[in-house]
Amino acid sequence: MTIFKEVLDEEYLTVSETKALLSDVEAERAADPDREMRYELARAIEHVNRFAFLSPEDANALVSDLREFEKVNESTAYKIADLLPRDRDELRSVYAQERYSLSGDELDEILNVVSQYA
Repeated sequence: MTIFKEVLDEEYLTVSETKALLSDVEAERAADPDREMRYELARAIEHVNRFAFLSPEDANALVSDLREFEKVNESTAYKIADLLPRDRDELRSVYAQERYSLSGDELDEILNVVSQYA
């Protein structure tokens, strides 16, 4: 007998979108004094409060602008939107696991789009 969970659906979220979702959960838990927040939930809320710099609408707009570039796939666009790299070295670290590297011009184009939102 094997016990595996089947993945039914997968969806990328930015930190800003996650913050909006977790704030609803936090408000629901705060309304009921008998329900405690688990440690993991409290840490997740603390994390998104610290690292969510954009509004969910701006984060989605940034992701859609980044997806227009040829070498920016969906997961990379979400990473860039979450990290908001400020220079070439920070952006190169996002592409460190990829099989290709970007030229200086491509990096600058992406950084120009990010700078419009940051």
